[in-house]
Amino acid sequence: MAIVQPEGFRLQKLQELRRLGVEPYGGRFPGTVPLRELTEGFDHLQGKVVRAAGRITNQRGMGKAVFIDIRDWTGRIQLYFQLNRLGQEKFHVHQQLELGDIVGVEGELARTRTGEVTIFVNDFAVLAKALLNPPEKWHGLRDLEKRCRQRYVDLFTNEEALAGFRQRFEIIRTLREFLQQRGYVEVETPMMQPIPGGAAAKPFQTHHNALGMDLYLRIAPELYLKRLLVGGMEKVFEINRNFRNEGISSHHNPEFTMLELYQSYGDYGTMMALMEELIGHLAREVCGAPALPFGEHTIGYTPPWPRRQFWDLLHEHAGLRRGDEAAVRDKAEELGMEGSRTDHPDYLAYRIFEKIVEGALIQPTFVVGYPKSISPLAKACPDDPALAQRVELFIGGMEIAPAYTELNDPQEQEKRFLEQVGHDEERERIDRDFLRALAYGMPPAGGLGLGIDRLVMVLTNKTSIREVILFPLLRPEELPPEEKPPSAPKLFE
Repeated sequence: MAIVQPEGFRLQKLQELRRLGVEPYGGRFPGTVPLRELTEGFDHLQGKVVRAAGRITNQRGMGKAVFIDIRDWTGRIQLYFQLNRLGQEKFHVHQQLELGDIVGVEGELARTRTGEVTIFVNDFAVLAKALLNPPEKWHGLRDLEKRCRQRYVDLFTNEEALAGFRQRFEIIRTLREFLQQRGYVEVETPMMQPIPGGAAAKPFQTHHNALGMDLYLRIAPELYLKRLLVGGMEKVFEINRNFRNEGISSHHNPEFTMLELYQSYGDYGTMMALMEELIGHLAREVCGAPALPFGEHTIGYTPPWPRRQFWDLLHEHAGLRRGDEAAVRDKAEELGMEGSRTDHPDYLAYRIFEKIVEGALIQPTFVVGYPKSISPLAKACPDDPALAQRVELFIGGMEIAPAYTELNDPQEQEKRFLEQVGHDEERERIDRDFLRALAYGMPPAGGLGLGIDRLVMVLTNKTSIREVILFPLLRPEELPPEEKPPSAPKLFE
C-alpha cells in the first residue's frame, strides 16, 4: 500500500495530460516577472505581454471563459483563460488544471471590467501537477503541529506564515549588515568539537570513523571565538547553529540559531549598549515601529532599558535574600526541584529565578549581579568578587541574550574549570588548548550570545518557537496500522 493515496480525479487528469502529449512536470520557464511587480507596476506595463508563474489558488467560471488566481511568494494575480484566445486543443489542456497545480503563463496585462489587474492568457505551460488536494477552501493548516510537520503546505497556503519567515530572514540580514557597518567580521568555527564547551548543556555525540574519535555537536562557539581574540581579530561574530540535547517546549528546540559576538577592549556594559542599539534598530527598520505587540502585551524597544539586580528580583518575586542558603534550599524543595539538598545554593537560586522570575520580565530588562559560581567564563565584579560581570537580557518573559565581561586570566580560568567539573575523572572535559590560548594573552573583552529564534518570536509576535523555525524537531509521525507497509513502500502506486 502506498504511503499517500492520490485523489483519483487528479490521477485521471495527470493521465489525460500525458495522453495529450503534455509533460505535467515541466522545465525551465524563463522571463517570469514577480507577481507583485505586475500589480504594483501596472501603469507602465499595461497592454504589454508578460510572463509569470505560480500556484493555482482559486478557479471561477466555467464553459468558454475561466478566471484563475495564481500566487507566488510576492503576491497574487488573476488569469483569464478564454477558448477563443487559446484554441480548442490548448483550452482542453487548461481543463486538466486543478487547485494546487503550478503553471507558467504568457499574455497581455490589462484590467477586467471590474478593474482587477489580470493576465489575459495567450499561452501557458503545466510546470507541476499536484496529486494531492490543498487544505479545504485554501485557508491553510490550522493545527500547529501539522503546520510544522507539513511546512511545505503551510507556506504555500498561509500567506502569514510565508511572510513571517521572510521577515525572519530580513531580521538576520539586517542584523548582519548592522554589525558589519560597525566593523565586526563574520567568521566560522567548528560545529563538531572534541570537547563541548562554552555553555552548560548536554551535547549530542557522534563518532568520526577515519580518526577513530568521538566528537560533539557544539553547544556554543564561545571558546573558539575567544581564540580568535587571542589571534588579534578584535571584533568577531558568528550566526551559528547550536545543538543541546535537552527538552523541547514552546521556548526550546534542540537545534537553534544564535548570534555570538566578541569585542576586544570592551566589557559587559559595551554589550548592553550594543544590544539596545541593535534590537531597537531591528524593531524600527524591519518591523516598522519602536513598540510591537507580543501576545497580550506591547513591548517598547526604545532605550535605555532598566538594569535590575538578580538578588533583588529573587527577593521581590520569591522572598529570597542573598546568603540565606536554607531559604533557597527550602524554596527549591517546595518547587519540587531535584538536588534541592545537595546542589550548590547559587545554582538552585538560578533555577528558582528561571521558574518564578523570568516569566514576569516582559519589557526589555537587563539583569545583573549573577553569582560568580555559576558564571565560570565571566570576570568577577571588582567591588564584590562573589558576583560576576554578567548580564542577561529578558524580553517577553524569555531570556534573549547573556553577555559577559570575559575572563582572560588563564590561571583563574583553569581554577574555575576545575571547580566546575569537580571530579578528577571528569577533568578530560576541560579544554586545555583554550587555556593555552589564554596563556598567550587575550585582550579584555565583552561578549554576548543572542538567541535569534527567541528574538524573532518577540519581534514578530509568535508565542511558540516552532512558528519561527522552518523545520523544528518533531517526534516521528505515527501512521495508522493500515498504512504501515511490511516493506519499503512506493509513494504512489
